[in-house]
Amino acid sequence: MIAAPDRHVACELGFRVEPGTVLALQVAPASSAGELTREHLDVTLDDKPVATEEVPGEHGGRTHLVRADAGHLKVTYAATVKPSPPAPTASSEAEALTYLRQSRYCPSDELLGFAGNALRDLPAGPDLSRAIASWVFEHLIYDLNTSGPFTTAIDTLAANAGACRDFAHLAIALSRARGVPARLVAVYAPGLFPMDFHAVVEARVDGAWQVLDPTRLAPRSSLVRIATGRDAADTAFATTLAGDAEMLAIQVTATTDGDLPLDDHAEVVTLA
Repeated sequence: MIAAPDRHVACELGFRVEPGTVLALQVAPASSAGELTREHLDVTLDDKPVATEEVPGEHGGRTHLVRADAGHLKVTYAATVKPSPPAPTASSEAEALTYLRQSRYCPSDELLGFAGNALRDLPAGPDLSRAIASWVFEHLIYDLNTSGPFTTAIDTLAANAGACRDFAHLAIALSRARGVPARLVAVYAPGLFPMDFHAVVEARVDGAWQVLDPTRLAPRSSLVRIATGRDAADTAFATTLAGDAEMLAIQVTATTDGDLPLDDHAEVVTLA
């Protein structure tokens, strides 16, 4: 078997923070994503080093807590990832139930009627989740200016437009409404344009998790998992836990050695 090419990921974030600010950063690849052959995290407040505390999370997620006083906070992260072989991973029934329930941005209980009617002609069984992702791709316009931090899947459905997390939220909510456990994965995405953090969907099919990208903006086999959860509330790259932080700048890069793979979005792809 030919080894998958290395991925090179990086981000730079800038914040204006007030005294007593605590930030939870999710910018490092999950431990399940592969071997980190190079990694560097640098956090400064007005050019002075700030200590971080790493907290392991579910699905290999890694959260870095930052405590800072007032000033300009800068976060610089870079890593090279040697990917783990992507293989289907069995999930428990308890885990499936977690991702079948409605959540903050994916109120699937409010979409039961719509999903039953609008999606009634979609194929049942193992092809349903891919069909839902295709339905979202075909019905939404990718527009970075139509949503905000409080936009839910219902808002996105009404607007018929959104960014990657909105596409993912709608696909997740509709999947859950049709009885398919689904969750959001924040990823680095080589080939994405415009480059940014990216959000995709994992749906539980025949007891394993398959990755779907309703935007179809990047090849799924090159994605690097960062965080996994019910929706963006669990997977945000930066969450203010205390104090106040205003984002001033963000720059993300993600590349892979060699050529990007093709992706017809019809085949089954799993994510390490």
